[in-house]
Amino acid sequence: MDRIYFDHSATTQVLPEVLETMLPCFTKFYGNASEPHTPGNEAFELLLKSRDTIASVINAKPEEIIFTSGGTESDNLAIKGVAEAYKKKGNHIITSSIEHPAVGNTCKYLEKVGYDVTYIPVDKNGVVNPKDVENAINSKTTLISIMHANNVVGSIQPIEEIGEIAKKRGIIFHTDAVQSFGTLKIDIEKLNVDLLSMSSHKLHGPKGVGALYKRKRVKITPLMHGGEHERGKRAGTENIPGIVGFAKAVEIAISEIDEKAKKLKELREYLVKGVLEEIDDVIYLGHPENRLPGHVSFAIKYVEGESIVLGLDNKRVAISSGSACASMKLEPSHVLLAMGIAPEIAQGSIRISMGRGNTEEEVNYFLEVLPPIVKRLREMSPLYPGK
Repeated sequence: MDRIYFDHSATTQVLPEVLETMLPCFTKFYGNASEPHTPGNEAFELLLKSRDTIASVINAKPEEIIFTSGGTESDNLAIKGVAEAYKKKGNHIITSSIEHPAVGNTCKYLEKVGYDVTYIPVDKNGVVNPKDVENAINSKTTLISIMHANNVVGSIQPIEEIGEIAKKRGIIFHTDAVQSFGTLKIDIEKLNVDLLSMSSHKLHGPKGVGALYKRKRVKITPLMHGGEHERGKRAGTENIPGIVGFAKAVEIAISEIDEKAKKLKELREYLVKGVLEEIDDVIYLGHPENRLPGHVSFAIKYVEGESIVLGLDNKRVAISSGSACASMKLEPSHVLLAMGIAPEIAQGSIRISMGRGNTEEEVNYFLEVLPPIVKRLREMSPLYPGK
């Protein structure tokens, strides 16, 4: 069997159709979209078409889409941009205790420069209570930022309800939808969001490109200063090949979104059932139902998650021990700690995130090779009571 890739929450392979769409942008349509000559106009037309595509799938206006270098920049632009633009109104920001570092570390930076940040707790399933968000609002609150779906445990947050609270209180609401965009159907009006972060490489598009939806009435201060690109909100010559690839990947993702979700949910439930039957002392993490369709997260007691990852890699299976952005650290995931998981148990967490090309045959192979790896690691563990 070829190598099995079960780490789609970290990144995805660029689809051949996406690459084919991008290639002419490097050689034929190479103009600078800001220039008025023919090559520039050709590039500009591709930019407009791509912006229309991204806007249409989330029920936004094309002029509300700002292209960026990816989800991290989109999160920074949304949070720092709003904080700076509305600092005369107030300096209080509300976020959750389980945000991606692109949001969490941005908020920590703002705390260092004088902003007040409230970190909302989550329940045992990694879900925010909208009432807690509402109770945290004060007269100086200018921004609420709660992720759409968690990257570590896959739980989907009650964004619609939180957005309704924010709207009633006149507070700007941002959601990091990097994990959900292209996997879940998103309507910015239904979700009641004012800003929404997206990334290309999570849905079989190229790396280094993403977008921020910004409701027209919302003001943001740019992170970078230079030319008047992206309506003055994001200076720098637009990455036309990346943007065109991003738009093509979105088209494909949306065209198969229902079929893909159904297939991935079935594979997820099959995998979860197999693991819980074959291995004892395992905790299935995240909300049992209201979660990303292909996302599975376990805490396997008495072993290190990183050791499982390496053991599976030797068997040609790629998974993660948590967020790829934090995997170089051996510290327990802040998400799991926020959910009340003990540090020694959180260390044994693994994440399996399946995608459009994965099969039941691959899941069967995973279920065959995982139990012996766990058994071997537990036999070496001084903490394992079964020795």
